[in-house]
Amino acid sequence: MSESERKIRVIIAKPGLDGHDRGAKIVARALRDAGMEVIYTGIRQTPAMIAEAALQEDADVVGLSILSGAHLELFPHVLDACAERDILPANTLFFCGGIIPEEDVARLQAIGFQGVFGPGANTNDIVDFVRERVPAPA
Repeated sequence: MSESERKIRVIIAKPGLDGHDRGAKIVARALRDAGMEVIYTGIRQTPAMIAEAALQEDADVVGLSILSGAHLELFPHVLDACAERDILPANTLFFCGGIIPEEDVARLQAIGFQGVFGPGANTNDIVDFVRERVPAPA
């Protein structure tokens, strides 16, 4: 890769008070091992903190992980905070994972999450999902 090229940039974040991050770290590592630049923001992030990280890091992808069940409450706030910074699903890939009931998947997709991955999702599927939707930056 030449100096003028850059890798796909991914933010992985844990919104809310959920302190369990094993799954987020596994996904972050899989994406990094696949050649992407991954910024893991850590646990207990506010929507504004996640949006600001996405802005500052010029993220191509924002991935959220949650186990607390607060996804329908928190995820729209993350999208709103991103929209305030002109980070929109039209130009940034949003995906999420964790403990998300099947009946909530369509609702999350309707607000802008192109991918929803549940427990036991294959990390290769997540890598392929990102690569298929985000052209490698030039």
